[in-house]
Amino acid sequence: MARVSSNAQQDSSGGIIMSALNESPYDYCKEQLGNDATTDDLLKCITEQLARDSGSLQYSRTVLVVFSAALVFFMQAGFAMVCAGAVRKKNVQNTMLKNLLDACGAAIAFFTVGYAFAYGGSDPESSDKTFIGTTNFFLMDEENYAFFLFQFAFSAASATIVAGTLAERCQMAAYLCYSVMLTGWVYPVIAHSVWSPNGFLSAYSVDPLWGIGMIDFAGSGVVHVTGGVTALFATM
Repeated sequence: MARVSSNAQQDSSGGIIMSALNESPYDYCKEQLGNDATTDDLLKCITEQLARDSGSLQYSRTVLVVFSAALVFFMQAGFAMVCAGAVRKKNVQNTMLKNLLDACGAAIAFFTVGYAFAYGGSDPESSDKTFIGTTNFFLMDEENYAFFLFQFAFSAASATIVAGTLAERCQMAAYLCYSVMLTGWVYPVIAHSVWSPNGFLSAYSVDPLWGIGMIDFAGSGVVHVTGGVTALFATM
């Protein structure tokens, strides 16, 4: 039978609770159970420690959000290939640089004001409707950086949708200004309206519009329609 050292703590169910937070679950269980512990006992102890870790579920969610953000951001590469195939050979480098500026401009604009306008000060328990957010500028007092990264990827995607329509039609400086304006103001206002719990179209509001609100799970309206309508006006 596996032994438990004298300094081990037990919960009400008889399981071992890890007291040294800086120890890995394996090292802790190895120390507590001793060298004569069976593999089954060791695995059971490690499983218990991981299950009791209050941050383990949040960590898994964070990893999933960051991975999803990477997939969304990879749309930049796809749009870059589309743009490169839609222009003459001499303008390939120019259009690729514009796609790079999309990401750079979006990062600056969404970090400084865009995220704050979209989600700053959101209160899921309030029935108040707001036009834009009013806090978390420059990510001040924001703790969920993974969520910011995920939303930044969406804002950059909405901006780069327009890249193909403006290929060979727009100056570099004007294109950068457009990217900053779209991701820093236009997109955040729409994202706040639909995805923030305080948006007037939000389905997550305490009092949603017409009792149901607008449900846009993957951004077909918030991201793609915003980019598409912007592209339409950009080509007119």
